[in-house]
Amino acid sequence: MTSPLLIEHHDGVDWVTLNRPDSLNALDPSLIDALNVYFQGLQRNRDTRVVVLRGAGANFCAGLDLKHAMARRGTQTEPPGVTESLDSQRRIADIVMLMRRAPQPIIALVQGAAAGGGFALALAADIRIAAKNARMNCAFIKLGLGGCDIGTSYFLPRLVGVSVASELILTGRFINAERALAVGLVSEVVEAADLDAAANPYVDAMMTASPVGLRLSKECINMSVDAGSIEAVIAMEDRNQVLCSRSEDFQEGIRAFLEKRKPVYIRR
Repeated sequence: MTSPLLIEHHDGVDWVTLNRPDSLNALDPSLIDALNVYFQGLQRNRDTRVVVLRGAGANFCAGLDLKHAMARRGTQTEPPGVTESLDSQRRIADIVMLMRRAPQPIIALVQGAAAGGGFALALAADIRIAAKNARMNCAFIKLGLGGCDIGTSYFLPRLVGVSVASELILTGRFINAERALAVGLVSEVVEAADLDAAANPYVDAMMTASPVGLRLSKECINMSVDAGSIEAVIAMEDRNQVLCSRSEDFQEGIRAFLEKRKPVYIRR
């Protein structure tokens, strides 16, 4: 059987591909499980320093595989209970939680549809690069559900402000790549064929950072977004800089800078 998730590792970078192109890379149980296993495995992974997340074929991810879900429900004599439904819901939500907890920066390459749960995956990444044909939306409210799901009501206001977030969540309307760039939702817009190449400068820049410095920087951003005061943020930054300055990587970084070369860090 074809794996629903492809993982290619090259020189410290995982290229992770949602691999259900015939179903628009929709989230079925096999893909949901594979994503949970993969992102859980990143917690203590020192070989992978950067993750690039993409979708096979013409689309990033169309969200929950509704055809699969409805077919499964059709075989049940009674609707699922609250506990079963909550477990299913949490299995998907766990993916974005694990993405944020992962110490590695995650770059999402978004082409075509990124709807519902697919949009949530893109939002949980650290950096988003969009193809010109990208279309993203909070599809949930169009299905008789609430518009806030899988972390969207957390990520969107922080990324684009409350007004635009409210518009997207309450209407379910699509935001295209051009507008996504204008409101700061994505960092860059390129042709679909150029998505992989567009990620390379970001990857290269991150790979010149020390491994521990890169991990602590993502952690600090996460903590700062919800910090109660600037004092809390400064305390985190001070702690991280002191830790980094005591590492061998700091010495190598200084030497490389003075010698005008790329640093060579020990993987740790």
